[in-house]
Amino acid sequence: MLEVNEIFGPTIQGEGKRVGTSSVFIRFGKCNFRCEGFAVEYETPSGIKKCACDSYYAVDLAFKDQWHTFSTSKELIEEVNNFLPSYKCDIVITGGEPLLYWKNEEFQKTLEYYISNNYHVTIETNASLNIDITKDYQKKILFSMSVKLSNSLEPLKKRVNIKTLSNIINKCEDKYLKFVVNKDFLSQANSEIEEILKQLPKVEVYLMPMGDNAQQMNENSESVINLALEKGFKYCDRLHIRVWDNKRGV
Repeated sequence: MLEVNEIFGPTIQGEGKRVGTSSVFIRFGKCNFRCEGFAVEYETPSGIKKCACDSYYAVDLAFKDQWHTFSTSKELIEEVNNFLPSYKCDIVITGGEPLLYWKNEEFQKTLEYYISNNYHVTIETNASLNIDITKDYQKKILFSMSVKLSNSLEPLKKRVNIKTLSNIINKCEDKYLKFVVNKDFLSQANSEIEEILKQLPKVEVYLMPMGDNAQQMNENSESVINLALEKGFKYCDRLHIRVWDNKRGV
C-alpha cells in the first residue's frame, strides 16, 4: 500500500540542485522524524496544537484521513498523469520520508517507470534509513539528502546514517547533501557538518536558511550565505517559500 499525502504541479522545484525546474511532486505520507526543533506551529484536525517541520501534514498521523492510498504503482501513475503538463517535467518524490517505502515493490515499480520513460526523478530524503541500491534505474535517481542537524531536536544516532549516506554517494550518479541552518545556529552547524563530512566520500553540499515564510527566510539568509561562502558550500534558497510562504500544492 502506498500512502500519498498529496500530488501537485506542475510547479517549480523550489530548492536544491534542480531549483526553478518545472516539476510534479508526489508527497508520501509518514516520516520517522518529527523535527520539533524547526518550530513550525500547527493545529491537528482535532484541534491539538503542535510543533514540527513545515511538512507536518505529511508527517503527523493525525492527518492520515486526508491522505490517499494506492494499491499499485499503476494506480498512482494514472493519478499523476492528471497533473503532468504537455512537456516533460521533473518528478519529485518527497514526504514525509519516502524511503520508508523503499522496500515496497509498487514503490520501486513507480520509480522504474519514470526513469525508464526518461523523466528526471528526485527523491527528497533525510537519508537516515538503511537502503540497498542494486538496480541500474535506482542509480539514476537524484538523491537530495536533507540530513538533519541537532537544531531538529532529533537524536544524533537516529538522524545521521553514515552507511546509507556513503552508499548513496558511492553508487548513485547524482546526489548532494542539504543542511537547514538559521542565524543563531551557525557555529554549531559548522561543527556538526564538518564532523559528518569527514566520515563521507566527497559530495556537493548545500546550505539552506530555516524558515516557513519569507520573513523568517530573510532573517536567516545573509548569515547562511556567509557561512556557505566561508566553507565553499553552495547556498540553496527556497523559492516556493519566497513566493507562496508555506501554502500547500504549489
